[in-house]
Amino acid sequence: MLVKLDHRNCHKWGVLPITSCVILGLASCGGGGGGAGDALRFVPPPENETPAPTTCVNQVHSIVSASDDGSFNLNYPPNNAVDQNTASVSRWSNDGINKALTLDLGSAKTLAALTVKWFKGEQRTANFSVETSLDMVNWRIVLLKGESSGRHSGYELVNLEESQARYVKVIGLGNSDTTNNGIVEIQAHSCENASGEFVQTYPNELGIELIDWYLSVPSDEDGNGRSDSISETKLANGYTNSEYFYASADNGIVMRSPSYGFKTSTNTNYVRVELREMLRRGNTDIKTQGVNKNNWVFGSAASQVQDKAGGVDGDLRVTLAVNQVTTTGENYQIGRVVIGQIHANDDEPVRLYYRKLPGNSRGSIYFAHESRVEDSSGDNLETYVELIGSRSNSAGNPEDGIALNERFSYHISVNMNLLTVTIAREGKTDVTANYDMSDSLFDLDDQYHYFKVGVYHLNNSSDPDEFAQATFYEIKNSHSGYAASE
Repeated sequence: MLVKLDHRNCHKWGVLPITSCVILGLASCGGGGGGAGDALRFVPPPENETPAPTTCVNQVHSIVSASDDGSFNLNYPPNNAVDQNTASVSRWSNDGINKALTLDLGSAKTLAALTVKWFKGEQRTANFSVETSLDMVNWRIVLLKGESSGRHSGYELVNLEESQARYVKVIGLGNSDTTNNGIVEIQAHSCENASGEFVQTYPNELGIELIDWYLSVPSDEDGNGRSDSISETKLANGYTNSEYFYASADNGIVMRSPSYGFKTSTNTNYVRVELREMLRRGNTDIKTQGVNKNNWVFGSAASQVQDKAGGVDGDLRVTLAVNQVTTTGENYQIGRVVIGQIHANDDEPVRLYYRKLPGNSRGSIYFAHESRVEDSSGDNLETYVELIGSRSNSAGNPEDGIALNERFSYHISVNMNLLTVTIAREGKTDVTANYDMSDSLFDLDDQYHYFKVGVYHLNNSSDPDEFAQATFYEIKNSHSGYAASE
């Protein structure tokens, strides 16, 4: 399945913030004997047949102001719930049963749904009712004793009985743990299900084949104490998360990682929103780890090892723009993020970094190669290669560096034991570095590999509200002998 990004029908699932008014749609790749020319297209009804009624085209209503009875927590006033800031420190909080958050839409509107980002939405169930009014005197109940899921950290859809309303009152009834009522952000919609007519169109000409990947996000909705993993099948079926993984207005996929959150394991110190290559493409009969059809090996590995693997050697091409990095924290952590990797069993043949320091207008690009050979202290030997600018904690503004929001591409290639990393930008000469991995022991019989793409956020010392974010426009992975890439 190829991702298609379509900005015409915002909030299909009630999970995207206003600033990212785009949805992830899906268009079929092959099957049924049809080519691209047979993709979904409009066919007018017969002349004497009455067309079906049109689906409500969803509108997100502006909210002029928010208020309550004045008993809110002084650190968390009502307007925090409508400031488009999805950080939990910017929320409305009021303790007690029947504490209401009242929204003013400015004029009478058709109201049929809300999308709400509940405080601690993945940890507790919020209890609430909703009433609407045209005059703040006469109120109509449009939802009685609703509940949030208690398992989702992003926006949740709340369907209402349709009404004409200028004022909307969300009446807090406490939550599954306490009498607190907390809303981080709330939006008002004209349509039930917050959905307009969804039109499936041709695949994005760049293409991001998400069936080849699974996703890690730093929430813990299943309660296992680790970050959540979104399967390749769920990704390909249109998964989005309003905090961590959503469509951008310019046909990309945004990955946004906070500095703090749930991690993939106890062995890592850092949070990430990152795709992990999965050559099994949804076939759960194939294990995730091991020399098997889910992973690839070096072309210098033994022939019997190559036969067991999902592919041989690797080629990864990614186009992206880094949108945000941290500006606070430990000196060596500020402003750095890993945007691509090759991961082995336990080690990393390559980690590709983007780093921009607070005083600079442009960032640097460099990579690290972690060998399996240990030094005298028992640590793996690690080599850094600078491509653009410097990795120094006190680096000056790189003369030919890459600014935030500037689009660029990287190409990571493994051929036998030769690692090649190339940075490309429109109108500029490519920057390329090669590294000989012959002595790094990644071609032994037990070693397997997979690409990783995203925002691996290597700062766990920044201010709590800081984050790293990048938008990805192209992700293409290929391997010799991998059927999906041939």
